[in-house]
Order: sequence, then structure tokens, then C-alpha cells
Amino acid sequence: MGTAASANDSITNNQTQGVDEGDIVKRSGEFLIILRRGRLFSLRIGGDALQSVSHVDAYAPGADPRGTWYDEMLVSGSNVVVIGYSYRRSATELGLFTLAADGTLRYRDTYYLRSNDYYDSRNYASRLIGTTLLFYTPLHYDPGFGTDLVYPGLARRPKGDGSMEFKRLLPADAIFRADAGLDPLSDAITLHTVTRCELAEATPRCTATGVLGPSGDEFYVSRNAVYVWTDTGSTEGPGHVLRMPLDGGPVSALQVRGIPIDQMSFLEDDGGSLNVVVQSQGNGVGMWRSQWGSGRLALLRTPLTAFGSLQASTPDAAYRFLPPVSEGDRQNRFIGDWLVYGASSYRWRRHDDTNANPAYAVRYAQPDAPIRMLPLAHDVQRIDAMGADAVLVGPQADDLVFSTAALESSRASLRSRFVLAGASQGESRTHGYSYRRDGDRLGVIGLPVLRTAADTQRPFAGAPSETASVLYLRNDALRLSRLGELDAQAKRLRDDHCKASCVDWYGNARPIFIGPRVFALMGYELVEGTLLGDRIRERRRVDFAPE
Repeated sequence: MGTAASANDSITNNQTQGVDEGDIVKRSGEFLIILRRGRLFSLRIGGDALQSVSHVDAYAPGADPRGTWYDEMLVSGSNVVVIGYSYRRSATELGLFTLAADGTLRYRDTYYLRSNDYYDSRNYASRLIGTTLLFYTPLHYDPGFGTDLVYPGLARRPKGDGSMEFKRLLPADAIFRADAGLDPLSDAITLHTVTRCELAEATPRCTATGVLGPSGDEFYVSRNAVYVWTDTGSTEGPGHVLRMPLDGGPVSALQVRGIPIDQMSFLEDDGGSLNVVVQSQGNGVGMWRSQWGSGRLALLRTPLTAFGSLQASTPDAAYRFLPPVSEGDRQNRFIGDWLVYGASSYRWRRHDDTNANPAYAVRYAQPDAPIRMLPLAHDVQRIDAMGADAVLVGPQADDLVFSTAALESSRASLRSRFVLAGASQGESRTHGYSYRRDGDRLGVIGLPVLRTAADTQRPFAGAPSETASVLYLRNDALRLSRLGELDAQAKRLRDDHCKASCVDWYGNARPIFIGPRVFALMGYELVEGTLLGDRIRERRRVDFAPE
């Protein structure tokens, strides 16, 4: 795979280092590229600049964008790719743009991939490794609803508004079968498709790998492979985890039990094993279904050499049962050698109920390692890394609480907590969080927050929201202190004559750290702050809203 010119510019809180994820803001050299409400913007931040440079529609000139949601963006050198889903064309839309040396954005071309809607309130549809763009695009076949089985295809945008001519990407004799036991005349089946497009070429060269099997849209991308988990809805029958190597090698499979919480439940480690947190019951993933987990929890750990044909299976010894957490919004994250997990069931509880469930930490590669309880007094809506340690964030009554946890060689323990009164998270996706590491257990946290009571927060991740402020906390030896917030100026909001993607499903606020500089993206404002001692002060801002 190629090496992108901007490979070291990532400002995204990615799950796996070296695997960039689609987001609403990216960096390319001295520019930030921002995707919002159907438009692309470039802002110069190189040197000591803070300047709006260019903006273009995130779709083809003269196109009708109605019925299309432009959700994610990736940047590879001077190539900017906007990923959206067109309900009018029932296809994933790839908009290609060029970023010139002076920061000007120019539309180049549009392609379409046959797919069903990919939206997931936690996961992202696209990844970028070097100059190779990766998509997971499911194609559902359900005879009960009269849908037909279609094959992955790529089409270039036709002139005007004419019909598209799809070039098939996957021949029928190259589809891996994982649909044993399913009746194609009556059962719902999904063609799980992973498409790879090479951005280093003038015209994207795309290839696809397909697996026909039951539903289950959770996928995970390591540096070596794409994993897709198909399930039966419970532990009563086995599902499969499918491994699709990025080098084009053959697809392999493994029979498994249970359902992952989300993509954060996966880790392909450097020791040649796949680790997955599974629960016995769940509603699958996609849309907001991953917020409703239940049943027993276990940690699956299996060597990659166990993958093979559809008959390859995991022995009972590969699963380690974990202490339970409450049903509802379960969270998990692999951090260093540890797995940390917890849950939030706050929406079903009264304001004054502070008897939250504990979180837990376990060294995932050691089957006999003790499981450490982290006795929190708040629910867990976010687990993230602070260097080699963890921060757990969630509500307690009307407040937002940050608890730090030390993850050491032999033990995990809570160290401190910080309480932000009368607040809630302004963004619950993983990309809303950022951490700048300044040294061993020294750094700065950035997170969008809303000054609202916890019981009025959005009931699911990614829902529409008002513009949040961005909170900054100092981490000093796992003790958090408030540096302050950078706020949007709501009085300056005005009609942007939005034509597409007029709801910020992927959020509109991000903390951004670039070297010593600190930024806050909030709606159409990019604010730069200055850290002076124990406080952050606004230095300047730019409003890049289209006129």
C-alpha cells in the first residue's frame, strides 16, 4: 500500500494507529479541511495563520443533493474524499476533490458504490491506510420484503441526472459463502462487501471482497485485515467472524458465539491473536442498535492461525467470562495491555440515584490475570486513553464526571475524579475526544460539552445537537484540573442556505491539538486558544460560514 503525504498529520482519535477513520475535520499540511452541512471548507493554520481560504459544495456542480447525506471525509496528500449515502441512487457516494498548494478546493469527480445504508451511531464506514481507501458496504437480500440480491458495483457519475452504468466489482464465483443453514428463498441474507480503492491513481481503481451470510454489520479494520462479524442474534447458534486480508489474500472464517458491543470490542494484537468482547444478547449494530446490549459478557481470545474454513470453531476455553455490567449503553476499549469496560443505564434511572455499576479492567492477554474492579460513583458513557492510562466519563445526577484510572503492569486502580457541574457530553462519538500527550502522565484532554441537565441529553449518539463548547482539562499525574472552555458565539449563527446534510449526525464540535497549538471546532467557527499557566484563553477565531 502507498504512503500518504499526510500520514503524520492525523488529528483524529483513531481506534488503530496507522488506520485513519473518516471524520468531519482532517489536516493536510498547513490546512484544515472541514466537512459540514453539504460543503467542504479549507482553513490555513500553517505558520501562525488562522484564515478561511476556500469552500465548495461537497457534491458535483449542478447536481441535486437532495436525499444524500455527506457524512465522512478522508484526506490523502492533495486528494480529499467525501463519503456520503444517496437514498435516491441507493448507493454510497464518493466525491473526489483536489486541495491545491494555496488551499483552494476543486471538485474532480464523483463515483457510486452499490450499497445499503451504512449509518452506525458509533462506527465509521471508511478507513484510509496509506493511499488505500477502504469501505464496508453491506448489500441486504430479504425475499420477505421483495428485495433482490445485487452485486457490488462502481459507477462514475453520469452527465446530467441520467442513469448510472455500474461496473461489477465482484464476480459471482469469487464470493465467499457463510450462509449455511439459511434458506435463500425465505431468509434474510447480507452480502458483506469490503471495497478497496487506490487514491494514488488519477481514476480510482477499486476491487471488492464479498461474503454472503447472515446479518451483522459490525466490522473492524486492523493494519492487516478487515474483520466482519455475522451473528444469529444470541449465543444459541454460532455466527462467524470473517477475516479479509488487506493484501488480497483468501478470506478465512471462524465460528463464534455472542455479539460484539461495537467496533471497539476488537483488537488484533501484535502477538498474532484476535481479541473480542462479546455479549450474549444484543440488537446487532447499525443505526443506534449498539446502544442496547444485554446478557453475559465474555472475552474471546483466539490465535489468527485458528481461522480457516467455515467449520473452524473456537473452543470453550477461548472464552473468558467477565463480571457483568448493567444492560443498556455498554462501553469498552483496549488500552495498552488492558481491556477496560463499563456501562451507562442512566436514562432509566432517577436523578438522585448514584449507585452506578462499577467498571472493570483486565489484562486481556493473560487468561489467569485478576479482573480489577473500578468502583465508580457514575455511569460510563466514554472510555478513552490518556497515554498508557484511561479516563472514564459519564453522568452522575446533573453533572459530568471524569475518573482517571492507572493501568500499570500488575494492577489497575482509580486515581482521581473531576466533576463538571450541570453539564453533559456534547459529542458521544469517539472522534469527539482528543488527548495531547506532553509527557509521562502529563497532557491535556479536550471534549465538547453541553451546559444542560443530564436528563435532557440526547438519548443516542450522533443525534442532532446545538453547538457545544469545548472543555480542556490538564492531566498531571492522573489528577485532572480545569483549564477552561472555548465557546461558540451563538449570536453570530445565521442561515447558511443548507441544501444537503442539514443535520449534524456526526457532530459539529472537535478539540484539535497540533503541536503546541490548541483549537476548538464548533459549527462554523474555529477558535484558537492559548495555554497560559493553568488556564486556556481565547487567542482568536475565524468564522468560515458561507455567505
